Amino acid sequence: MVAPEGVRERVRLVVADGRIAAVEEGVAPQEGDRRLRLVVPGFVNAHSHAFHRVLRGRTHDDGGDFWRWREAMYRAAAELTPESYGDLASAVFREMVEAGWTAVGEFHYVHHRPDGRPYDPPHAMELALAAAAREVGIRLVLLDTCYLTADVDGRALEPRQRRFGDGDADGWLARRQALRSAIGDDPLVTIGAAIHSVRAVPLPAIARIAAALPPDVPLHVHVAEQPRETADFLARHGETPVAALDRLGVLGPRTTLVHGTHLSPEDVARIGGAGATVALCPTTEADLGDGIGPARALADAGARIALGSDGQSVIDPLLEMRGLEAGERLASGRRGRFTPRELLAAATEHGATSLGLPPTRFRVGDPADLVELDPDSPRTRGAVPAQLVLTATASDVRTTVVAGREVHRA
Repeated sequence: MVAPEGVRERVRLVVADGRIAAVEEGVAPQEGDRRLRLVVPGFVNAHSHAFHRVLRGRTHDDGGDFWRWREAMYRAAAELTPESYGDLASAVFREMVEAGWTAVGEFHYVHHRPDGRPYDPPHAMELALAAAAREVGIRLVLLDTCYLTADVDGRALEPRQRRFGDGDADGWLARRQALRSAIGDDPLVTIGAAIHSVRAVPLPAIARIAAALPPDVPLHVHVAEQPRETADFLARHGETPVAALDRLGVLGPRTTLVHGTHLSPEDVARIGGAGATVALCPTTEADLGDGIGPARALADAGARIALGSDGQSVIDPLLEMRGLEAGERLASGRRGRFTPRELLAAATEHGATSLGLPPTRFRVGDPADLVELDPDSPRTRGAVPAQLVLTATASDVRTTVVAGREVHRA
């Protein structure tokens, strides 16, 4: 077992009610034990847009940048129905558990019919995502997302964005509260919150949301993914998006900033000083040509680094870990910018904290969420166990367990 404190051998985990009830070390296996080889905590996907999966392998022949890719994303969003989204999410969540993700934060903003009218009965899209998660057995934190305007100038939503909107901050807050009641008490599905971006939510609405949400609700927001967004915001408001979020009281330990690719040194210090999390999505950021963010500087400043699959160009937590370190090596010319232990924490403990979930550290009371990796595959053979996260891929995931239940076995 690769635990946060290091490699441990001959360990028995006793599971009851989805949690670790006892940890016995230095013991031999007993009859009836389910025997696993190299085990790590379950990987936690801090940032996902499930419907982006339909774009995989379909946007590589026309060049361009993030903004051109976004046009294809809008077309995909326009086609979704509750039925098709439920089917798609089931397939995506299944791919996730097969890759070792045991929990996912779904940054969800496709709320209504294409013309903006609510579904009848309400919450059809959100309930479809919840049903898909239950079917597959993955933990879902539904990051219900506020999306109100077309750009930083406050323009009304474009026709292709109407299904994302709730009119104003109070409309979104009311719908989110009703959604919590509709989901009910579900051990696998919880409701978080997200502000799409400073492009999509005006500053007064951001302040209203931050003040109205209970302090234990995780709050996520896209920040500084593209230089143009930051430049437009700076020209209009005279400060960076991160400075504005800090001024409005948004930054804090419950806050996760997604991407954070193009940050000033002052922004890095603000984020670290607030003890916020930054969710990096290395495979998506590379796929879209976004750039390489200041991950090491953020971590050194005090921020937690989490990881996500975002656009689903790849669904593989081990490649996200490797991508985090590879980006740092390319940007700095140095190796070992993040230790294997730090990379594992980013993909597990920090992701759980980002989503308001208790982390799995293999201690009594922790969720029984774990992944078995094959230490003897063509990719992993000969690797030191603690460094196997830099050699393995999702192909080496043998077993995925969520809440003590085996949801995938190769």
